[in-house]
Amino acid sequence: MSALRKALEPGHKRKFLVVVDETPECRKATQFAARRADRTNGGLVLLYVIPPAVFQQWKGVEDLMRAEAMEKAETLLGGVADLVRQWSTVEPQQVIREGDTATEVTALIERDEDIAVLVLGAGSGKEGPGPLVATIAGRVAGTFPVPITIVPGNLDEATIAAIA
Repeated sequence: MSALRKALEPGHKRKFLVVVDETPECRKATQFAARRADRTNGGLVLLYVIPPAVFQQWKGVEDLMRAEAMEKAETLLGGVADLVRQWSTVEPQQVIREGDTATEVTALIERDEDIAVLVLGAGSGKEGPGPLVATIAGRVAGTFPVPITIVPGNLDEATIAAIA
C-alpha cells in the first residue's frame, strides 16, 4: 500500500473517513469528522459495510437479504448525511461496501488517496471501545496507512463542537 496521500496536492482535498453503524459512538465520530472537515475545508466520506450474506446456499434468500441490507444501508447513510448537513457545510460522500469492515476500510483508503484520517467513535460502556476500534486501533494501528482519530464516547455534542 502506498504511504503517499494526494490530499495536499493541487485539486485534491483532505477527506475524513467515518464508518457508519447504529451505535451512539458513530454519531459522535461523525459529528467530530463533519465539524473538523468543515473547519479545515476538507471532505467527508461515510462508509457503511454490509456483512457478507450467511445463506449463500439459498440464492433467492441471499438476494432478498442483500436487497434488504442495501435498503437499510441507504436509509442509515441518508440519515447520517442529514446530520452532517446540520453540523457543517460539508456534503458527505456516501459509500456502501459488502464484506469484512476492517478489510473494506483499508481497501477504501487504498483506493481513495484523498482520505487522510480515519475517525472512529469509542464506546464508553464496560464492554470496551467497540469491535472496530479494537480491531483497527488495537491490531493494525502501527501499520495503518492514515492516522486514526478516536472520539471518546463520553463526550457531549458541545465538547465535540469545541474541540473539532
